[in-house]
Amino acid sequence: MGKKYDAAGVEMRCDELSFDILKDMGFLKAIIHATEEDWRTEYNDLILSIKIVDSTEEAIDHINKYGSHHTDAIITENKTSAGKFIDLVDSSSVMWNASTRFADGFRYGKGAEVGISTNKIHARGPVGWRGYLYTSMRFSGMAIRSRLCGKDRQEIHPQEIKVKPFRENG
Repeated sequence: MGKKYDAAGVEMRCDELSFDILKDMGFLKAIIHATEEDWRTEYNDLILSIKIVDSTEEAIDHINKYGSHHTDAIITENKTSAGKFIDLVDSSSVMWNASTRFADGFRYGKGAEVGISTNKIHARGPVGWRGYLYTSMRFSGMAIRSRLCGKDRQEIHPQEIKVKPFRENG
């Protein structure tokens, strides 16, 4: 992956272990040592912070401390690790073996997205027409299940939500 990132012009900001792995691969300037600030920074640029962890628990702690609480994913075949990650990562969308690019209100079956919230009070995650009632989203591959909160608590599946197509002239 390091070579692909380098070829694409991605700067990699690495912890000690990942730096030691990548430093002898012939990158010109694509790798540098990560700082404490790198873990909590969203760059909106071709910059990637890389940290190698020893356990699922360490990954969860790192994400909960430094993450945006928007969307996080785990790639694993281990159901126990995936379940722990899904249950303990404090983000509005948590995915197992799915791309974080999937994080979108329309793809969740909520219709047009009105906003995105990482708060825990009121709406959380992509906010669509029912979005002010959702607390969080949990994913396993491409299967989606959302829960409404409050006395009307129920499971909502995307195929149950009927969205009429937009018609420009009427």
